[in-house]
Amino acid sequence: MPKLSQSFYQQSDVLNLAKQLLGKQLFTLIDGVLTGGVIVETEAYNGIIDKASHAYNGRYTPRTATMYQSGGVSYVYLCYGIHYLFNVVTGGEGIPQAVLIRGIEPVVGIEEMMLRRGMDRFANRITAGPGALSKALGITKELNAKDLIGDEIWIENSAISFKEGEIIASPRVGVDYAGDHALLPWRFYVKGNKFVSKPNS
Repeated sequence: MPKLSQSFYQQSDVLNLAKQLLGKQLFTLIDGVLTGGVIVETEAYNGIIDKASHAYNGRYTPRTATMYQSGGVSYVYLCYGIHYLFNVVTGGEGIPQAVLIRGIEPVVGIEEMMLRRGMDRFANRITAGPGALSKALGITKELNAKDLIGDEIWIENSAISFKEGEIIASPRVGVDYAGDHALLPWRFYVKGNKFVSKPNS
């Protein structure tokens, strides 16, 4: 399937885009090894007006600089000094919107994913949750600010689509610091999918 175009990422409605990403396929090609799967869980971060966003109130630091680039690049950061999290930068240049990819259903390179995750048997947790999927796909800080139409990390279109009733909208995970914005239903996931992180009811 073709890679998503730059214009796809530059849509202005980050919430709608976060839903549109469900069913698309995320891939990495690292040291000649292809791994990837179907996106089943996302979270939208709506730039400077979003209290949960790294760029809230126009915050601009060496870390957040990537978010201000034109939509269609990766934003990878280290969370709690442990997990790398992969986000898609969206919107136009200077508008720091992003979508966190929280879960994928593995399709390609499953043995390599298990190796990277230190798993001797396959389990749903292999790519459920943003830290787990990054580890499985080999995503580190080296993949920050990469062109998503390039050959290291990219997202492809697919024949998979979900009806409105198959997509659940719920509050984002781990953003209690955002006060009232922690309750916004800006996390989207495929109802009943086994590779969605908890809570997934």
